[in-house]
Amino acid sequence: MNRKSIFAFAALMALFPLPPALAQGSMDHGSMMKEQSGTLADGEVRKVDQDAQKLTIKHGPIPSMDMPPMTMVYRVKDPAMLGQVKQGDKIKFGAEKVGGQYVVTRIELAK
Repeated sequence: MNRKSIFAFAALMALFPLPPALAQGSMDHGSMMKEQSGTLADGEVRKVDQDAQKLTIKHGPIPSMDMPPMTMVYRVKDPAMLGQVKQGDKIKFGAEKVGGQYVVTRIELAK
């Protein structure tokens, strides 16, 4: 790197610093995924659509996604998730917005 490049890089870093966890190198992939998906939301499976690889879930608020309670159709990250649940099951689930679509990334049966 030449002197101008180093100065430009330093100026950019001053304007756009890394979050503390990344700057310290203490964040692992697991915690990054946890931050993205937030906490698990409570829901009830209303429909399992194996062919379309989608779940219809009636759920409470999802603060991490700024979403109020509603019934909504979600894609699933892994089609194998569809075999874990059936209509009427109470669940806890994690979701993310991926490419403009809401995707269920994790499902647990509620206790």
